[in-house]
Amino acid sequence: MTTLRNFVDGAYVDPTSGRTSDVVDPSTGEAYATAPVSSAEDVDRALQAAARAFPAWRDATPGERQLALLRLADAIEARTQDFVDTEVRNTGKPLGIMATDEVAPSSDHFRFFAGAARVLEGASAGEYLAGHTSFVRREPIGVCAQVTPWNYPLMMAVWKIAPALAAGNTVVLKPSDTTPASTLLLAEVAAEFLPAGVLNVVCGDRDTGRALVDHRIPDMVSITGSVRAGMEVAGSAAHDVKRVHLELGGKAPVIVFGDADLAAAAEGIAVGGYYNAGQDCTAATRVLVHESVHADFVAALTAQARTQRTGRPDEEGIAYGPVNSANQLEQVLGFLDRLPDHARVLTGGHRQGDVGFFHEATVVDGLRQDDEASQVEIFGPVITVQTFRDEAEVIALANGVDYGLSSSVWTKDHGTAMRVSRALDFGVVWINTHIPFVSEMPHGGFKHSGYGKDLSMYSLEDYTRIKHVMTNLAG
Repeated sequence: MTTLRNFVDGAYVDPTSGRTSDVVDPSTGEAYATAPVSSAEDVDRALQAAARAFPAWRDATPGERQLALLRLADAIEARTQDFVDTEVRNTGKPLGIMATDEVAPSSDHFRFFAGAARVLEGASAGEYLAGHTSFVRREPIGVCAQVTPWNYPLMMAVWKIAPALAAGNTVVLKPSDTTPASTLLLAEVAAEFLPAGVLNVVCGDRDTGRALVDHRIPDMVSITGSVRAGMEVAGSAAHDVKRVHLELGGKAPVIVFGDADLAAAAEGIAVGGYYNAGQDCTAATRVLVHESVHADFVAALTAQARTQRTGRPDEEGIAYGPVNSANQLEQVLGFLDRLPDHARVLTGGHRQGDVGFFHEATVVDGLRQDDEASQVEIFGPVITVQTFRDEAEVIALANGVDYGLSSSVWTKDHGTAMRVSRALDFGVVWINTHIPFVSEMPHGGFKHSGYGKDLSMYSLEDYTRIKHVMTNLAG
């Protein structure tokens, strides 16, 4: 058993309470480490360290912050295998894709924000009142409290840490209690390049997260998690008028028009739906297909689903690993147990094996708009299928959920793609693809999917505040 510890003020520290919880390898179902269950005192210790470190980090030049983040990006790349091994143990994901799909992008995100730190833009100075000159300053907000999820532990931490640090803020981050290991490794590696206290990691449960959000020190709270957690964070932050950045759930509509390349659509949707065992707020798991091609598309999707194998991280040819935990597996199975009579499971539908938390790639046809599986995020390797008659109906169906994170449109017609992408009430719209991200473009949702952006210059701006400075030219 490995003993994990909090990382505060540039060093590993033991929790004051002495409480710990087991960290389970989801591919075996067995505990491989213990992690702290941090108390309010532990949280205060980390936030005090971040507050002490803030003035100097705020006053560092953008070039100095850039250099530190570039060196950190290089160090992540140099230690790719360490991050791969840690994250695979953390999550059970396939070894074959971890380096290219998560560790390399994490380095790239740090490099992007390192450069972005030096090109923040604002309104030009000018004389908007006679005898006075006005200009705008963009400044860091202060200490940022951040909470990250278990589906992409390393990468989601990077999405939050990189823009916050680039803008000149300091950070206290709480990773998910089921997947803390890679975030702690990141903090350890970063300590070689960042001043002590700039980046701190405290492990723990929901009470730890509440203590972090409720504390008087943080000036901003950022969370990626469930809608329930986001609402609780926003409500708590309101009492102290803290800035809030929320990236919450999703229920992405995947619209397949009658003129789409059905083979390409089925393949792309299967990849976008089953990647990471469907544990992705943007996953392509809610298909809306035109009734004229329904039968052909469902046949193609079912064939693709049968090629999407799950298994242990070191198995050859697997597309995805286990779901996160025994609780998450029960949640996925519960959705399938509660399917209405008019729904049909075309393939999959069952747990795979009795060791670890594996679930078969599943296709469910015949769903209706008000069915639970059409409205609520399953967060597992389950793709549901509905039909539509025309463009107006599919836009209403697509937008008829509480979420507004991501979506995709599959068609050969440019006009259709442009009209529908404009009408979709989602923060991301892909056309003839689903799930790629790049550092330069924003990611974030509407409605119950939250507000604020990850990635891109928009994310960096979210971690800044704007100050108007006016000077009297008469002196």
